[in-house]
Amino acid sequence: MSNNILYTLGELAQLLQLKVSGDSDCKIRGIATLKSAQSGDISFLSNNAYIKQLANCKASAVIVEDKFADSFAGNKLLSANPYLSFAQATHLFDNRPKSSSNIHPSACISDSAQIAKGVSIAANAVIEANVIIGEGSIIGAGCYIGANSRLGSECELYANVTLYHDVHLADHVIVHSNTVIGSDGFGFAFDGEKSLKIIQLGGVRIASHVEVGAGTTIDRGAIEHTVIGVGVKIDNQVQIGHNCIIGEHSIICGCTGLAGSVTIGKYCIIGGGAGAVGHITIADKVKVSAMSLVGKSITEAGMYSSGTGHMKTSDWKRNIVRFRQLDDMAKRLKELEKLGRKIGK
Repeated sequence: MSNNILYTLGELAQLLQLKVSGDSDCKIRGIATLKSAQSGDISFLSNNAYIKQLANCKASAVIVEDKFADSFAGNKLLSANPYLSFAQATHLFDNRPKSSSNIHPSACISDSAQIAKGVSIAANAVIEANVIIGEGSIIGAGCYIGANSRLGSECELYANVTLYHDVHLADHVIVHSNTVIGSDGFGFAFDGEKSLKIIQLGGVRIASHVEVGAGTTIDRGAIEHTVIGVGVKIDNQVQIGHNCIIGEHSIICGCTGLAGSVTIGKYCIIGGGAGAVGHITIADKVKVSAMSLVGKSITEAGMYSSGTGHMKTSDWKRNIVRFRQLDDMAKRLKELEKLGRKIGK
């Protein structure tokens, strides 16, 4: 990955607060993987599985832990956490297009909306009544912001994001394209013949430094708000049901589905494709493996999984038959234990 930005290795070391091993005057123009890096690139080793690639890496410099420094003959930046250093370096080589601080003439903005200075609003955006948008925020093309919603400073909505009414984003929130926040929760009451819709009276409250991936939906609360805590990161195509509460700095990976009124603690990681049934609580610092179903509350930190690992279909078919026999086998085992105790007497 290259752009027009140029640093010396010494400058990068200073900005990233790392130690140089090699030529501090080496010119760095971009970041690349160990396999694809060329002269002028800096790369990084964060996974020991790729350590063999260091020997043939053509990068001008590599970010590595001190214990792996001898595995690369070229210039190095020594880091206790190369992946974190790589993440910090991407901000220095940021090549995303910059939005100008202006309002496109095709944007439709209510007279009662309050737009702070330095806000960029792109073509065909719609801003409804009593919306408040903070300084430096960026509203992409085709976005819709419903009545009484609020955005803090330095928020960014990519193209075609939809915020329903009464959705509040704090400062530095990023929402990617085609995400919908504040849609109705899935609430119905059955009267014996048909389902009666429950009007969703709550809103959505998203704290600062949250990022929401593309194609995700976050439903509004039925009575109280759906709440996303500080620093939460939500991947693409995630469904968060009404009245969910996501604790600070938790990570929700792609295609996860949370039913209504799920509470997730702080610093949790929910793996891709996982699901949680409604009205349960997950404690702080819980990790749920991919494709797991959380069917009841988790009260202690740790790693949790469900389902079975992949196997050949022929083996799986045999094992699924055995799974169905487990209850019968358990009953037979209990009978054998009882018989054993009688014989023992």
